[in-house]
Amino acid sequence: MLSIITVMLSFFGLFGPKEGNSEFYELNKLQNHDKTIYQFTMNDIDGKPVKLSDFKGQVVLIVNVASKCGYTPQYEELQKFYSGYKDKGFVILAFPANNFLSQEPGTDAEIKEFCHKNYNVTFPVFSKISVKGKDKAPLYNFLTSKEENGVMETSVKWNFQKYIIDKEGKFVTFFDPKTQMTDEKFVAVVQDLVKK
Repeated sequence: MLSIITVMLSFFGLFGPKEGNSEFYELNKLQNHDKTIYQFTMNDIDGKPVKLSDFKGQVVLIVNVASKCGYTPQYEELQKFYSGYKDKGFVILAFPANNFLSQEPGTDAEIKEFCHKNYNVTFPVFSKISVKGKDKAPLYNFLTSKEENGVMETSVKWNFQKYIIDKEGKFVTFFDPKTQMTDEKFVAVVQDLVKK
């Protein structure tokens, strides 16, 4: 009977991956030597290939962004947080995506102009990709699949979902799109990782 209840609770999302939970990361990090983001090369907003291995030794925040979303003002928070932590071994990698109600309709050039003009973004912004569905980018297959990241299954709920990667390129945890950069749990995870 207990197993049936557990299955039902899991089905309704009461169990399963919780944002900000780094417990699974701590349990798995030693055995997941080969499960990192460093295998991926992504095109930046100007179309130039960037090896994610270039970010070795830095704590990485990966976030899917959009220009016409209710969460778009988070660009300002992201930039402020980046400015405060970039010299401590932290970087933000932003990936525009048009998966949610067509809220990122622009071209890469338009997105670049929007980010600079409206939010003076200085962290790396990449070429538009898909973060869910049949055309999901391989990087996001990694972020959302426990088989690939070695930590947990996740799904991208909306624009501005946040994934944290440690200095060795390993998946740590994720935070909900609505999570602000001042969130205590978010800040604590980042501060802990940059100190390691």
